[in-house]
Amino acid sequence: MDVCVRSLFDLSRKENHMKKRWNRIKTFLSKPYNVLLVLFLVVLTFLVVIPLISIVGDTFLVHSQEKSRVGQAVGTFTTYHWKRVFASEYSTSLLWHPILHSIYTSAWACVVAILIGGSFAWLVSRSDMRWKGLMTKLFIFPYIMPSWTLALAWKNFFKNIDVTGSNGIFYSLTGIAVPTWFAYGEFPIIIVTGMHYAPFAYILIGGILHNMDANLEEAAIILKTKRLRMFTRITIPIVMPAVLSTIILVFSGAMASFATPQFLGLPVRYYVLTTELYASINGTNPGVGYILAMIMIVLSVIIMTINQFLIGNRKSYATVTGKSANISIFHLGFWRTPISCLAFFVVMTMSVIPLVTFALESLLAFTGDYNFSNLTLSFWIGQAQGHDTWQSEPGILRNPEVYRTLGNSLKLAFTCAVGAGTLGFLAGYSIVRRRGSFISKTVENLTFIPYLIPSMAFAAIYLSMFSTRRGIIPSLYGSFAILALIGTVKYLPMASRSGVNSMMQLSPEIEEAGIIMGVPWVKRMTRIIIPIEKATIVSGYLLPFISAMRELSLFVILVTANNRVLTTLLFFYDEKGYTQFSNAVNLLIIIVVLIINFAVEKLTGASIEKGVGG
Repeated sequence: MDVCVRSLFDLSRKENHMKKRWNRIKTFLSKPYNVLLVLFLVVLTFLVVIPLISIVGDTFLVHSQEKSRVGQAVGTFTTYHWKRVFASEYSTSLLWHPILHSIYTSAWACVVAILIGGSFAWLVSRSDMRWKGLMTKLFIFPYIMPSWTLALAWKNFFKNIDVTGSNGIFYSLTGIAVPTWFAYGEFPIIIVTGMHYAPFAYILIGGILHNMDANLEEAAIILKTKRLRMFTRITIPIVMPAVLSTIILVFSGAMASFATPQFLGLPVRYYVLTTELYASINGTNPGVGYILAMIMIVLSVIIMTINQFLIGNRKSYATVTGKSANISIFHLGFWRTPISCLAFFVVMTMSVIPLVTFALESLLAFTGDYNFSNLTLSFWIGQAQGHDTWQSEPGILRNPEVYRTLGNSLKLAFTCAVGAGTLGFLAGYSIVRRRGSFISKTVENLTFIPYLIPSMAFAAIYLSMFSTRRGIIPSLYGSFAILALIGTVKYLPMASRSGVNSMMQLSPEIEEAGIIMGVPWVKRMTRIIIPIEKATIVSGYLLPFISAMRELSLFVILVTANNRVLTTLLFFYDEKGYTQFSNAVNLLIIIVVLIINFAVEKLTGASIEKGVGG
């Protein structure tokens, strides 16, 4: 009898426990932001975590391109790729030279970016340099435009006959043949990459200089401190956190750069990790390419960890004190006009002259001949003639392929913007509403992981994951879907970061008032939250749109002839040696991107240079 009673009591206790657990689950799922977090956890695990695991597995499998070399059946286990990368006669050329080249060029690019961007930030924020308003707008052009813009401009300007069979604009103007080391290889990669990221350094450093309290410098002047000592003991320590962040972020961006090393390094066989990865994936060594992608991911995570360590452990430099925030302007005196002219020349070199070179190169009937009689509009409005040469291509304004790829670019950018913008806003909303919980932190970290992965490596991951059927999911290789999917996931961090920041500023009491009134969740979102956060949401859509329009590294190994976009069409023309067409398409891309960026500024009121002032 006692046993029966005890059994009934245990059964009743278990039932009560199950009811409590089920009630907790129902309560948890009754809140929309909890449902969103669960969905994000599942989807991001599939789109971010599983592809990372998949690429590790593919480094141990034989791929169809490698069957004859490895001597095993496709899909069987092998350690061939790892031995080839780390323990073979090819290790030096496959891994060690490219990784050393990447580190070397990235480190020196940081120096160039800091010197140019930091100096310009100081001149704009702390001096009486002339023409500040115009120059601040022009200076950010290289960062708005596609990353390869300056690389292609350098190639147009300094190419020499020894490598390309024709001389560039510099030779035409001066009669001086540029040495190969100046035109191609590590030197131009360093300079061009540094100039591309100089606006980034300018934005970070200039913002701190502009907001720095003048009392700090005024106290030093009262104590009769020399200008040089004041600069080294006050100004530099204050901007040091921004300098450290700039170094780490520029280094990471330079390591992940593909277009610049491809345009300026490939002609002299100067390889970095990204170009070696591209050659392996598109060649006969995809397994080797996947290993290089993993190495890039590890390096990127190490770099970002160092960045977080420096930011988390640095000293605090308070520059906003609640007192006078007047800016102490340094008067350049006699040097005002010369320095202003020099700065204007540098800005024009980085922003306007490249556009001129693209236009000029696209008008040459024969490359290397810059006489007026050699100018032609054939590459813009000419008709197709002949076969298997550049003459078989009509001018870009009459070329159906250009309009098709432009349509693909716009469609892809719009899809990525809608996907990343919508998901980013919803992720920001759900993360903030459950701030501090384990699931919220996990989803927040998962949304940020794509930012840590270099674009080329991320493309290799998705190629590994979706090039073959995975269960009920068919192969996506060569389809528009894989481009839209990878673009959405890659640009999700910037949209989710924007969503988190905006929702942190929105008091939950506003939504709680709607809950008390019995307003459904969808109506609360459309009538309360979205109207309040409209500007931020629009930015969350438009920033991925701009990024997708000028992206090359993310799409170049995933596109086929059927789903080509404008950036990969330019790359295709450059690989075939159709210089005039590649310059014309590049100019078209820049014009489209600048128009979109102008629209972003007008719609959202956001302007990068306003963060610095001047």
